[in-house]
Amino acid sequence: MDLIDGTQLQQARSEPCPGTLYIVGTPIGNLGDLSPRAKSILKNVSLIACEDTRRSGQLLKVIGSQIPLLSYHKYNLKSRLEQLLEVLEHNGSIALISDAGLPGINDPGEELVNAARLKNYEVICIPGPCAATTALVISGLPSQRFCFEGFLPKKPSTRQKRLKDIAQEERTTIIYESPHQLVSLLKDLSSLCGKERPIQIARELTKRYEESMLTTVEKATEYFRINKPKGEFTLILGGNRDVSNENKISESEALNRLNILINKGEKSNIAAKKIANETGYEKKWLYSKLHKQLDK
Repeated sequence: MDLIDGTQLQQARSEPCPGTLYIVGTPIGNLGDLSPRAKSILKNVSLIACEDTRRSGQLLKVIGSQIPLLSYHKYNLKSRLEQLLEVLEHNGSIALISDAGLPGINDPGEELVNAARLKNYEVICIPGPCAATTALVISGLPSQRFCFEGFLPKKPSTRQKRLKDIAQEERTTIIYESPHQLVSLLKDLSSLCGKERPIQIARELTKRYEESMLTTVEKATEYFRINKPKGEFTLILGGNRDVSNENKISESEALNRLNILINKGEKSNIAAKKIANETGYEKKWLYSKLHKQLDK
């Protein structure tokens, strides 16, 4: 099959298509982040399934959409499922949205997508904002490999086990937390991860008063003990370097290997990547050490 460019594809296919479920990303704060394609879908599908009809109704009013809304949240997933599938069965189109962000990422969506696919209905994602990836890319913490935890379990025993697993995780971890639980979570992380574990705490992402703080778990705990947390938080927790350093060669040997490659003519960024893959040390860390040597 010959590949066609985006312009041809757009001309060849008119949206929304009948019998199709659209997963539509909506702004997490700034309304300017709603894409033209998402806006078009929300103004032309047969039905919009959303968490809160009142909140989503405000967004639709702004863009001038008069498409009917149907509530679809964690408390009515099962009862709504057949109703939504029936719309697709009659060649209708559905847009699934959450209160903010991309549905299915810690919000309802997974069950409906799975059911639609089992019935062989087409499922298309209209990409949009996501608090998890937005916070991750501005943190400066390793993003090549990461874990998404979302909101942690409320049951104390399950929550504690999950926290212990997170403390041992080598990859960067993304956690969502409410303002009234933030200090408690930070205390747990300080106890299990160590006071010096790097962490970024972000809130009001893409909004006028957006804030992000890259610090340590200990300093974050002290800060929010004094300053009352407000709004929903996205935490980006650095991975466990102690675990990832097990069975590694020494730092000096890793740097020695890096210098050997560079002396052979390898570009510094390529050499750092190769040594990172061989030893498990982070590429950014190797690169920074290399530049410190060059500055001396």
